[in-house]
Amino acid sequence: MHIIKNVAILLILVATIFGQNGIDPVDIERSGQSGWQFLKINPDPRQAAMGGVLLVNRAANANAAFGSPAILGHLQELDIQFNSMNWIADINHTSLAISKGLGGYGTVALSYVSLDYGEIQETIHEDRQGGATVPVITGNYFTGRDLAIGISYAKLITDKLSLGGNIRYINEEIAGLGMSNWSFDFSTLYYTGLNSLRLSIAARNFGADTHLVGYSEELQSEPVDIRMPLEFRTGVAYDFFDMDGDKNYLTVVVEGKVQSDGAEKINIGTEYVFQEMLFLRGGYRLNYDTEGLTFGLGVNYPVGNYSLSFNYAFLDFGVLTQVNMFSFGLEF
Repeated sequence: MHIIKNVAILLILVATIFGQNGIDPVDIERSGQSGWQFLKINPDPRQAAMGGVLLVNRAANANAAFGSPAILGHLQELDIQFNSMNWIADINHTSLAISKGLGGYGTVALSYVSLDYGEIQETIHEDRQGGATVPVITGNYFTGRDLAIGISYAKLITDKLSLGGNIRYINEEIAGLGMSNWSFDFSTLYYTGLNSLRLSIAARNFGADTHLVGYSEELQSEPVDIRMPLEFRTGVAYDFFDMDGDKNYLTVVVEGKVQSDGAEKINIGTEYVFQEMLFLRGGYRLNYDTEGLTFGLGVNYPVGNYSLSFNYAFLDFGVLTQVNMFSFGLEF
């Protein structure tokens, strides 16, 4: 026992000495260690315009299913949202979300996401004398597409706490190869009781490892397991200039994100609301490779027993391109 104790003490001392000598930890680069990257794209222009934050719950709509599903617990009316954008490299991204409250039984939502890569020219490597190869365009084309179909459920546990989750069937296909999987999201939303201060935790994109199927001799490689892009977020939001239910206020949201295939990131978003009819938004994304500034606007216009909405977002991707996002909504 004395020997074991002495060894343990020695190990602790060695660790302490090396720690005090300022030995830097080894940086671990996690980029490129997962697939299913389309799950990271936020299709909601409102969330996207506010720096990509998920904690956008006041005056929320069915698009909360794409972010933090716990927010759906605060929705009761039937709400339909259609979203569209031209993603990077002229990739077409469309999505649809429908939510409906069931009274004391909670709220359910259905969601659909489609990412269409369009036609892509086929290029092969042709052998040359001396063992070299050169790229050759064959004149043929191939296509690729990603798909996600989900169902969400959320419920108010108390007047301050709501819980929610998603389950989605996901599928990817490219050039005759494909794979399918299931993904799961969970989130919470908690009002602290300190004015409008609320907190949120979201865990996204849980699922099993998968691999592309459709192996052919042309690939000359066995399928490789592809991991899910796991993501954990913690956010805090507060409404400024909100006087006893006034419909004019400024919301500020800050979220931290930890992911399995990249460095930690911070999203900051703001939204100024005028009479809960006009929404001006802006945000910034910190520690991203190319993403940075975001901004947008929204309009909510009541017509009888209905409410029509329109939202727009602009995302700056630096050297890549700029992305324009649109959504149209109808609340009964």
